[in-house]
Amino acid sequence: MKNMTALLVKFISCVVAFAIGLDLFFDADFADILSFSVVAAIVTYVVADRIILPRLGNRNALIADFFLTYTIVWIFGNVLLHSYEQIAWGSIISAVIITGGEVFVHRSLQSEAAAAPTGRQQSDFNRNLAYGTEFAEEQEPREKK
Repeated sequence: MKNMTALLVKFISCVVAFAIGLDLFFDADFADILSFSVVAAIVTYVVADRIILPRLGNRNALIADFFLTYTIVWIFGNVLLHSYEQIAWGSIISAVIITGGEVFVHRSLQSEAAAAPTGRQQSDFNRNLAYGTEFAEEQEPREKK
């Protein structure tokens, strides 16, 4: 249930951000705002909140949210919107607003993750960097002289 709540909050913040960034300053349709919001909410939730946030932390997830939102608006804006100025400024304004809202979403996700008991013990080292390497000298059974 916490995943649906986070996704819903993310979707609402995307609608508000795109309404401000694309519709308030420029003339965008409500259908464009909803389509941008659905795509941005799902992509940033999967990439930033489910993959980057648990592994790399809040700051890196916020940076990923900013660039993902900017890229999504830039790519789909080229298809749906007709003004280069609208695409450029709308993507920057929307990405800044969404990144500001993501601070609260990440805090709630991290507090829920910290409160939830895990079934396994935490180790003292980072498993992502645990590489096993063996160094040995080659030994020939018959030495050549």
